[in-house]
Parts: sequence; C-alpha cells; structure tokens
Amino acid sequence: MRFGYGTNGFANHRLGDALRVLSDLGYDGVALTLDHQHLDPFGPDLARRVASLAAELDRLGLAVVIETGARFLLDPWRKHSPTFLDPDRARRVEFLTRAVEIAADLNAEAVSFWSGNKPADLSTEDAWVHLVDGCADVLKAADEHDVKLGFEPEPGMLVEDLDGYFELARRLGDPPRFGLTLDIGHCRCNESASVPDCVRRALPRLVNVQIDDMRRGTHEHLEFGHGEIDFPPVLEALSPYPGLVAVELPRDSHAAPRIARESLEFLRKAVAA
Repeated sequence: MRFGYGTNGFANHRLGDALRVLSDLGYDGVALTLDHQHLDPFGPDLARRVASLAAELDRLGLAVVIETGARFLLDPWRKHSPTFLDPDRARRVEFLTRAVEIAADLNAEAVSFWSGNKPADLSTEDAWVHLVDGCADVLKAADEHDVKLGFEPEPGMLVEDLDGYFELARRLGDPPRFGLTLDIGHCRCNESASVPDCVRRALPRLVNVQIDDMRRGTHEHLEFGHGEIDFPPVLEALSPYPGLVAVELPRDSHAAPRIARESLEFLRKAVAA
C-alpha cells in the first residue's frame, strides 16, 4: 500500500521543506492542496513553478494527487467560496480547470474536489443543475488533458455521502473519468454502512483516498487512535486499490513532522496486523 500525506497538514512549512520531510520519513507521495503558500495557481510564473515542482517530486520519488480544498484562495472573506452552487460559480470552474492543467504537467494521479454547501435561497434541484453543469465543464478539461477526477462526498455539503456521489455520476452519464475520492473518516462520520463496507462499495470508482480517524456524527479529522475507526479491516478492504492513501489532518500543522511520522508508523502497523 502506498501512503501519502496532505500538504494542508503542513501549512506552516514551505512546500519544498514539506516534501523533503515527507520523503525522509518514507512516504510514497503527497496530496498537494493548491493554496497561496503551496503552488498558488493564480501567482506569477506558474509554468516555471510547476516545472520546478515536477522536477523536485521526481528527484524525491514522490507521487502526487491534487487537492482543491483551500479555504480562502478564491475569496478572502468566505471560506471555500465560491463553489459550484454560488452565483459566481465560474470562478470555481476556472480554478478547477487550472488544477487539471497543473495535474497534467505534474503527472498527478487525480484532481480531487467537492460540491460545496447549498445556499439557503437555492432550491435543491437548482443546486443539482448547477453542480452537474459545473462538473461537466471540469470533465471537458480533464478529457482534454487526460486527467482523472476524484469527486469527494463531504459531510454537510450538497453531495455528502456515497449515495450522493453515485447520483451525481448518474446525472453526468457515468463518465469513466469521473472517479471518487473517499475520505475514510467521513465513512465513520455519516455513512450508515461500516467503514470497510463503504470501501468495498467505493472500490470500482476509487481514484483517491484520504485517511484519518473520526467519530460518528462529528466531522473532525483526528489523529489515528483518537477516534472510533478500527483500521486493520479498513486497510484490508483497501488492499486492491493501487493509488495513494494520503493522511488528511488539515488542522494539525503546528506539529506536522511529529504527526506525519507517527501516522506512517500507525498505518504500517495496521497493514501488518
């Protein structure tokens, strides 16, 4: 099994320093959240910076997936905004299209993204229309650049569980490039099935995995052993999946090197259990 770590858990590190720490610890890859401090997709000299990063990833032997959940990259006032469901949704599509182009240049394994929260003044059906239209635009870019997409169900958003993902895929015509990002913690948080059963259901569409501990009903990413998930059966269920399994601890940058080391040790023991 190939383990990675999310750069949103290294927010206080320069990107190059974070990559070197993860390589030194023995990680196989990185889940790179495009953000103002980590490969800002709207900053100057993007092509040069992407080429430099591609060379560094190759030198360190790190695979990469692209994550797009930066909190205030697109709007300094509104967290995670605009989304597919907001009036200024074109900005989100522009960002995701740029993420696809960066992924192609980095030979990334997938680009991961989510739906966003439904505004109170938007009907559910209109929200679905906006989401499908936006995803279709991103799919066009992914087809053009031969990049896989991983759509993530996110608790509290319009698409918050596996049922929602499969409904969205159906509305899009089940395109093969429209894969699934599965956060293991979310399975414990808000899915009715067991976590291993969620993994088995997801496997045919799985292109990206985030892993963390969590408790039922509480959307809080926890270090391993601090939640309710029994990880050996989960990792056994994941064993057919060939992609990166990346630790997702976006609120733990204050102790990133220690937590990254302990996380990898935990996961390796859980695989061997």
